[in-house]
Amino acid sequence: MKLEEPDFTLGVEEEYLLVDLETRDLVSDPAPELMLACINRCGEQVSPELMRSQIEIGTRVCTSVAEARGELVRLRAIIVEECRRHGYAPLAVSTHPFARWLEQKQTEKDRYSDLTREMQAAARRLLICGMHVHVGIENRELRIDLLNQLSYFLPHLLALSCSSPFWEGENTGLKSYRLTVFDSLPRTGLPEQFASYGEYERHVSVLVEAGLIEDATRIWWDVRPSARFPTLETRVMDVCTNLDHAVSLVALTVCLMRMLYRLRRDNQRWRVYADMLINENRWRAMRYSFDEGMIDLAKSEVVPFDELLDELIGFIREDAEVLGCVDEIEALHDILVDGTSAHRQLQIYGQALAEGLSADEALTRVVDWLAQETARSL
Repeated sequence: MKLEEPDFTLGVEEEYLLVDLETRDLVSDPAPELMLACINRCGEQVSPELMRSQIEIGTRVCTSVAEARGELVRLRAIIVEECRRHGYAPLAVSTHPFARWLEQKQTEKDRYSDLTREMQAAARRLLICGMHVHVGIENRELRIDLLNQLSYFLPHLLALSCSSPFWEGENTGLKSYRLTVFDSLPRTGLPEQFASYGEYERHVSVLVEAGLIEDATRIWWDVRPSARFPTLETRVMDVCTNLDHAVSLVALTVCLMRMLYRLRRDNQRWRVYADMLINENRWRAMRYSFDEGMIDLAKSEVVPFDELLDELIGFIREDAEVLGCVDEIEALHDILVDGTSAHRQLQIYGQALAEGLSADEALTRVVDWLAQETARSL
């Protein structure tokens, strides 16, 4: 039976942190009028998050990367504009440079209350944001097949998106500290491997019937079959402060999935490697971003990231042409030139210290850059 090509529709979710423009600290209890105004303009495309100092946006279902870009530009611009009315600014970043999680207030919502009641401090310290990319894969069995193969590329996506080098005023030494926080929850990290969608459902049912989870939305792997939509949802990435970088990573995500579909269509597949090997690259991405290369698992050696990226772009060039996002894929090279948000934050911090500023003043300068960069090109 011929495998029908998926629609490869797109949906993108971004989470932002809200800061006070005077203190540059998080707004632990923002004016309720802010969320009401955003909902009035965006409808269900905007929602509160676990912490009151967070806000989440979600694009409509998009049929192209260009359409997804337009949605992100529109939604970011609305959040920026409405925040300014209250003396706030949104930060497209995965951790705030100096805010403390103990000082934050939780959004009053049953789902969040249940989460913190069960997970305790592991959930209360989730002062982190991510970017999630949904790709429409209507065939359930294909969704699982691509889930099994996509794990190999998750560290590459993370390495190009890092934006969380600071935590509570400390330079953590990691480019993505966010995942060290998130990984303290169960059912996170790399996904399991399944022989079929039915096997996946049976595993989920064990947890539901045991009363451990309400449904599959409580599974938070780096990539997962969405419990609400016929999509494969990639969740490993930090939030990109630079919108162009975010769009390039959206393009990379959908092109990778089409490439893996194409392999299956032609009776081929990407080799599935052991989690222990992929986790080594995941750790390298968290620690170094792309600075120290990654393991080419086929060669069993660490290879410079620019070489891996060139090879990867070669693999997906056909898919980028079909999906109309060649320019966005080629722009992945700009991330290596510009640096991720984490690189830029550390550069600004180091320069401020070299100028004689205190650590607190240097972190304030980082916040100012994040606010400006989040609003740039809107």
